[in-house]
Parts: sequence; structure tokens; C-alpha cells
Amino acid sequence: MGVSADPVDRQKEFDDKNGLGFPLLSDRTRAVQKQFGVKRPGPLPGKRATFVIDTDRRLLAAIRSETDMTAHADEALAALRSRAGS
Repeated sequence: MGVSADPVDRQKEFDDKNGLGFPLLSDRTRAVQKQFGVKRPGPLPGKRATFVIDTDRRLLAAIRSETDMTAHADEALAALRSRAGS
């Protein structure tokens, strides 16, 4: 699942353009950002972070990079592969 403060219609456009294939959550109040520790003050966008959470709700990885977007995908996939090999 992906979460951002973008409105639902903007997220739909993004999904249509990129064919994500997973649900997107609109966090307009930024409550989820706050709970995950990625909310910035005021109207600033949240910090970019990827959390890989297992089906048992265990955190497998937290990827935090503002500049290296490939790190999010690469490290998330590595965490999932590692879990699959367990």
C-alpha cells in the first residue's frame, strides 16, 4: 500500500500513469505521517520513507532516503526476498 497526502483523484492519476497495482491511501490530515514519524512541520510534504511490514505486522525494513529513490525499491525488494528465504 502507498500513502501520501495527495487527494484521491491525484493518486488515481498517478496509479493510472504508473500502473502500480496496489492500493493508495490518501492521508489528507497527515495522521499516518505523524504515526510513522515522517511528518514535517506545517504544510511541508512528509519525509520520503518506505516501510516493509510483514503479514504478522513485524517491521522488516525502514528505508529513508530523500535523494536515492532506487534505494526504496531495491532495499524493499531485498527485505521481501530475505523474508521469503526464511
